[in-house]
Amino acid sequence: MQVLLSSQQLADTIKVLSQQLSKSYPSLENIVFVGIQQGGVVIANDIVALLQQQHSSEKVQFGQLDITFYRDDIRKEILAPDTMNIPFAIENKIVVLIDDVLFTGRTIKAALDALLDYGRPAKVELCVLIDRKEHRQFPIQADYVGATVETKKTDKVKLVNREVVLIPA
Repeated sequence: MQVLLSSQQLADTIKVLSQQLSKSYPSLENIVFVGIQQGGVVIANDIVALLQQQHSSEKVQFGQLDITFYRDDIRKEILAPDTMNIPFAIENKIVVLIDDVLFTGRTIKAALDALLDYGRPAKVELCVLIDRKEHRQFPIQADYVGATVETKKTDKVKLVNREVVLIPA
């Protein structure tokens, strides 16, 4: 197991992502943030907490999206769904999807499918902690990227104990 981002580097990267989002959106009036279960919600919680500090006079709208039933891969075991909580309308809003790792793009495609069940946003942007760019299967790219890493297709990149680690296959 190789550490790609230590806990301090992770905190610094999340801070930079929140600053980029804050710069792009000086007002959060028509912006909602949605973390993709599971790892994306962990990252989103931290980003949203920092955004709330930077925009103390505004309420940051934050939800959690479960894509379990929107995935296109075949599962051998039955998975219990994660928390789904989008307590606001997304119709005509800018939605910033937040995930931990962008790999093939299949998770993001599933998230977009799930999101559309909640309405039609004006725009959807993607914020990811780690981009594994060379393995994309869908034409999906992030608008905000914490770090881009080169990996083998069989490697795993995971958020473990407040660090980002590479687990070789």
